[in-house]
Amino acid sequence: MKNIRNFCIIAHIDHGKSTLADRMLEITGTIKKSDHGQVLDKLDLEQERGITIKLTPARMQWKGYELNLIDTPGHVDFQYEVSRSLSGVEGVVLLVDASQGIQAQTLSTLYMALDYNLEIIPVLNKVDLPAADPERVGKELENLIGVDQNDIIKISAKTGENVELVLDSIIDKILSPDVFLDIYKDMYYHKIAPEKIKDDNNITRALIFDSVFDRYKGVVAYIKVLSGSIKVGDHIKLSHTKIGLTPTEVGHFAPDYEKDKEIREGQIGYILTGQKSVRDAKIGDTIINIQDDKLKIKDYDLLFDNKKIPLKDLAIPGFKRIKPFVYSGVYPLNTNDYEKLRDSFEKLTLNDSAIEYEYENSLALGNGFRAGFLGTLHMDIIRQRLEREYGIETIFTVPNVIYLVKLKDLTLEKVKTGNNILEIVKSGYHKFVIDDFDERDSNLSDAEIADKYLEQLKYWMIIRSGSEMPEPGKIELIWEPISEVEIVGPQDYSGNIMDLAQNHRGVLKGMEYIDNDRVLRRYRIPLAEIIVDFYDILKSTTKGFATMNYDFKGYEQNDLARVDILVNNERIEAFSLVTHKDKAYNLGKSIVSKLKEHIPKHLFAVPIQAAIGTRIIARETIPAMRKDVIAKCYGGDVTRKRKLLAKQKEGKKKMKQMGSVNVPNDIFIKMVSRN
Repeated sequence: MKNIRNFCIIAHIDHGKSTLADRMLEITGTIKKSDHGQVLDKLDLEQERGITIKLTPARMQWKGYELNLIDTPGHVDFQYEVSRSLSGVEGVVLLVDASQGIQAQTLSTLYMALDYNLEIIPVLNKVDLPAADPERVGKELENLIGVDQNDIIKISAKTGENVELVLDSIIDKILSPDVFLDIYKDMYYHKIAPEKIKDDNNITRALIFDSVFDRYKGVVAYIKVLSGSIKVGDHIKLSHTKIGLTPTEVGHFAPDYEKDKEIREGQIGYILTGQKSVRDAKIGDTIINIQDDKLKIKDYDLLFDNKKIPLKDLAIPGFKRIKPFVYSGVYPLNTNDYEKLRDSFEKLTLNDSAIEYEYENSLALGNGFRAGFLGTLHMDIIRQRLEREYGIETIFTVPNVIYLVKLKDLTLEKVKTGNNILEIVKSGYHKFVIDDFDERDSNLSDAEIADKYLEQLKYWMIIRSGSEMPEPGKIELIWEPISEVEIVGPQDYSGNIMDLAQNHRGVLKGMEYIDNDRVLRRYRIPLAEIIVDFYDILKSTTKGFATMNYDFKGYEQNDLARVDILVNNERIEAFSLVTHKDKAYNLGKSIVSKLKEHIPKHLFAVPIQAAIGTRIIARETIPAMRKDVIAKCYGGDVTRKRKLLAKQKEGKKKMKQMGSVNVPNDIFIKMVSRN
């Protein structure tokens, strides 16, 4: 283990992270030089968009040392994936574009790496570009992490200039896994784990930092072995999902799968689990294997000194369920493609455990799904994959967040049956609702938690879309998710940034100067305010210079309301949304005005209204399509014309009572889908 170095590269999108990984693989002889760039970005979308969507490991040999690299995504939507990667390494290469400087999302990941006590190796990339300013960016890094400018390595990942210095620095500065574990042992054990177990080498513990589905191999778990070893045929347990596995193959990444006899302590590799869904090998779970006859596992408890110790107490801390933050309705453009869409979602979830979906029906759009995503980029990627890989054109409704609602009574059907309680517990939102939730109860089953905290949970509901929101008279209070947003931008655009944040209900929590020109601002903003168009407006108002990062921070009560859109006095569920009451009027007025432009005229007048409960807050009317019924009257008495007009008026009145308004699908593409 002394000659093993585990590291990952953290950088903002398009700062050259995957290009640097390519050069490292070529210099170490792991791969041959190729015209095909971004070897570790294997998805077509990654190649086209120039971003890393899935993390990818690779093992290299350099000067007698084994170097294990994890190439991680840089976008905030995949932050949890990055955090698990950081748990599996002892150091990071901080890669910064010498022309752009450090960005908000890089800062967030950097602070996370410092929390993990990882060694930071600062590297400036693209120093060969005419716009590069390594002196200025070097001072930024000096101010942020306190490094000497002379210790910053200046490279060009594209040409390979000074990349060997980075490899040498990884060997010299990053600790070997055994030394790192000895110094920071408490990071990898729960506080309640017995001291004897911490020093027992007969227990194998490994972290699952990613899992993917391979059509030929099944579920492949990417692991970092903390102690012990794993080989084919071992009977291993997963501490959180409580599943037993027997690996059918183990190996490392070169960067493709390469078989080994075993994966040893300190190494990064993979195991074939034999499972059919990545939900059975969740990111962040811990593999446990007992290699001592004196120790036994019974019913997911470890028998140690005649005491039962739950396997969760041996788990590597930090595991949490991946909860989608953004929800959207997904409907096939062709209503006959519903079955095909359902099958496609099933296949996608084999490879992406972060996606949640459930059946949903809309009067306007037909059969579809309410799907959950990590963020708007994640949602856009899934939309494109549905179109490219499965050939389905879809309509995605405007993304929304999850609200927690407390009811005044138990009259709603869902609350009467108690289904709301188990749903809250399974989703993990009970920790926000329950006062002083005891973390030790996390070891209980979902049913046991629901039973213990029944009185506190029975009035609460999870709301995933505006159409699910109960009537105002039934609601006692509404909680909405809150995010902490970091914005890095030039001082010249401070006014624009401040106006944007205030218009989206932002509260300034602090600011600091990165250098003479750029300022880092921290805001507390409701998550619903930033998931649709906040980033686009930020980019346009700052000429593209500002960057942002956001992190979910919990729930807060606020004065919110459901705004319904009625067309010809019928509620269109797909348009129902939740917003702050101060914004409801302007938002409702905007929607009905746009609908008036897009809905075609009918033979009768069509009212379009925005309402909160029974109160109408905005209205537009599409005038009736006019037919000239008196065109055939070439003369005669005026009473003849009046009779024809009166007959037409009576017919329109009857038609309005019996007729229905057709809202074409293309209106939902224009009005609802913002992708």
